Amino acid sequence: MEKVSQIKLTSAEYAQLWAQYMNDSGSICMLSFFLEKSEDAEIKPVIEYALQLSQTHIQKLTVFFTVEKYKIPYGFKVDGDVDLSAPKLYSDSFVLNFIHQMSKVGLTNYSASVAASVRADITDYYIECLTETMQLFKMSKDLMLSKGLFTSPPSIPSKEEIEFVETQGFMLDVFGEKRPLIVAEIGNLYANIERNTLGAATLAGFSQVAQDKKVKQFCVKGIEIAKKHVKLFAAKLEESNLPVPMSLAAEVTESTDYTFSDKIMMFFTSGLISLSVGYYGTAVAQSPRMDLGVMYNRLSLEVQLYSEDGSNIMIKNKWLEEPPMAPDRKNLTNKNNS
Repeated sequence: MEKVSQIKLTSAEYAQLWAQYMNDSGSICMLSFFLEKSEDAEIKPVIEYALQLSQTHIQKLTVFFTVEKYKIPYGFKVDGDVDLSAPKLYSDSFVLNFIHQMSKVGLTNYSASVAASVRADITDYYIECLTETMQLFKMSKDLMLSKGLFTSPPSIPSKEEIEFVETQGFMLDVFGEKRPLIVAEIGNLYANIERNTLGAATLAGFSQVAQDKKVKQFCVKGIEIAKKHVKLFAAKLEESNLPVPMSLAAEVTESTDYTFSDKIMMFFTSGLISLSVGYYGTAVAQSPRMDLGVMYNRLSLEVQLYSEDGSNIMIKNKWLEEPPMAPDRKNLTNKNNS
């Protein structure tokens, strides 16, 4: 970590490190609050481990930025973005579910970071992050299973014979009777319901404690969008007589006291929006049935328009930290001529 490399960070490496700093600094605030309010002796060690990972990451990322002489992002601070004395906002079961879902996101992001790495020290760092997150994923999943909180995607019976597609209706039957869902489509619909139910519950808590009226309205709109998407995805599963995950709305307390800053809540909401767009794109790629592709594309557009509203709120309030970007050569030229 401390060995200075002669190779400059690539833009891809810089992007990954910068985004991770922002995410981990925000996670430290959220996890510190969750840990402070945790009452479950089995769940608390999982929160502690997740918090420890984020704190260690910030330390290592700070070294990278310092050695490279790059500005360290401001990110988020426990003493400015969370009130640890506020009443409990989410149940411990919700927190465990939240950590489990975020560990799955981490596995995806760190895999991409490994693939984007050029320098040996960056590659080694992200392999380490990936290994740690695998452990967090396993810890959270195993505990959810032991507590009866884990909802598995539906299983389907195996076929005795191999079959081949014989008609274009397998993909293009938009108006007629639809074929049953294939396993990839089932998995994506089920996972997207889980993510949207978690998002709706997260935003329910945010809406209760938001201070700014527009932030509160933005969260309420997000809840409505998430519920609508869950309803559409559930209908597709029910067409094939498949079960649907349950809501997490009951895991949010009635607290309305200031808990998280509006800035950090908008940041996490924007992150959830970005994840939705990515996962919907994956679902389109893995769904041969055209009606599913049309549905996901339409919902992605709705989410992107919602994201624009969020960006406008963040920009207006000076909450959106600008990521590193290429030099504006035209602007530099004009400055030299003035």
